[in-house]
Amino acid sequence: MKKLIERLSLTAPTSILTQLRCFMTGVSLILLVVSMTIMGVKGFNWGLDFTGGVVAEVAIDQTVASSELKAHLDKVLKQDVQVTQGAQAGQWTIRYNHDELPDLSITQQLLPVSDSVQVYSNSVVGPQVGQEMVEQGGLAVIACLLLIMVYLSMRFDWRLASGALMALITDIVIVLGMFSLFQLEFNLTVLAALLAVLGYSLNDSIIIADRVRELMRMRPESKTAPIIDDAVKATFSRTLVTSGTTLVTVSSLWLLAGDSLQGFSVALFVGIVCGTCSSVALGVTLPQWFGLKASDYIVRPIEVEEGYT
Repeated sequence: MKKLIERLSLTAPTSILTQLRCFMTGVSLILLVVSMTIMGVKGFNWGLDFTGGVVAEVAIDQTVASSELKAHLDKVLKQDVQVTQGAQAGQWTIRYNHDELPDLSITQQLLPVSDSVQVYSNSVVGPQVGQEMVEQGGLAVIACLLLIMVYLSMRFDWRLASGALMALITDIVIVLGMFSLFQLEFNLTVLAALLAVLGYSLNDSIIIADRVRELMRMRPESKTAPIIDDAVKATFSRTLVTSGTTLVTVSSLWLLAGDSLQGFSVALFVGIVCGTCSSVALGVTLPQWFGLKASDYIVRPIEVEEGYT
């Protein structure tokens, strides 16, 4: 299978690859603008990690179904309560917003559906703590982007570095735009997934950009577009195999891990797909539009003045 992929990638016409890269770059930039617009209009559905609320771990009768428990709590608490299955049957993690609610214990709230209620933990996250988490999470993402920008500027010239950085920003914004569009809950696990997407997309962009630089040094008289296409074709099989196996793992996590990791899995899945596309398109096409040329990598001999040996 791997040999077949390599054969197909090496025989693909260069002109078609150039057009495909430009088309995918245009689509990525359009999605970037659309995602930013959606975030500005709809905002985010912040989870209790950021807004504050109650998190309780309880054990009740095993005969109580998830739908029955959630329907009862939604009616009593007058909100969309998060109910997550625990490690064993009858164990549940319940999350809800406690603002403007009657001062009732979780045991009193669950007695109508179960005669036996055992509370393992019951913690309250204040809104100020949630606001601090929003600020710290945003600072963590910004710090990562700044450090990545410093690293890329030291390893590549400004055109390749700007292409890789723009690809990273596009991946993150598209994932955020999807969460804003569908109003999926944004919690700490999603923030962790965003940082993982940053690392994944950066690794792919660096490999392709490094290959572009290597081919430009080997072929200083060639045009930029064919060199970039050859670099994409040379790394295509590696990119496809890596992304494919990672997506299989994330898909299994999405389907089997349950509701508690659904946001994490969705963010990773969308981020990996966007990261793969942006690395082979946006990350190397923008440097071409910025005027990247193979002649910039010609090693010129150092002139020695007369009288020095």
